[in-house]
Amino acid sequence: MTPQPSPAAGASAVAAATPGAGLDLATYLGIVQLHADYAAALDAGRWELWPDFFTEDGVYRLQPRENFERGFPLATLAFEGLGMLKDRVYGIRETLFHDPYYQRHVVGAPILRQVQDGRIECEANYAVFRTKLSEPTTVFNVGRYLDTIVPTPQGLKFAARLCIYDSEMIPNSIIYPV
Repeated sequence: MTPQPSPAAGASAVAAATPGAGLDLATYLGIVQLHADYAAALDAGRWELWPDFFTEDGVYRLQPRENFERGFPLATLAFEGLGMLKDRVYGIRETLFHDPYYQRHVVGAPILRQVQDGRIECEANYAVFRTKLSEPTTVFNVGRYLDTIVPTPQGLKFAARLCIYDSEMIPNSIIYPV
């Protein structure tokens, strides 16, 4: 009979082989909370909060998987810096006309990819459902977030959030952030 390692030994082996191992639990929970707060703000239509999730020079890109995997830079939405993010919020509130709809995000647990020099690289799957008034709810956008998260005096923030969506087709123009 082959001896089996204890659960503690197995956990140590997994931690040693995992990029970003050694990240403390409080920071990991902070990442989970950042994802949850982000989704809750967007689901509530609190667009004015959206830029606050990013650093001053934060990057937000919404890009089809095909372009991302081929290294093509073309993105459906691409914003760099708080000025562009705030401009998008202004556009949502004041200049864009569209059929109103509600969003609901379901975000998977973040997977740590790398922790180095105060930057946390992680990935999380997401699904966004859309409900238009008097219509059934539909799956609107599905993909994964590739995030670079950094600690700031105000807490954890996105230095970059890449939303890589799986479908080559989107049902309509994307008005709200994903």
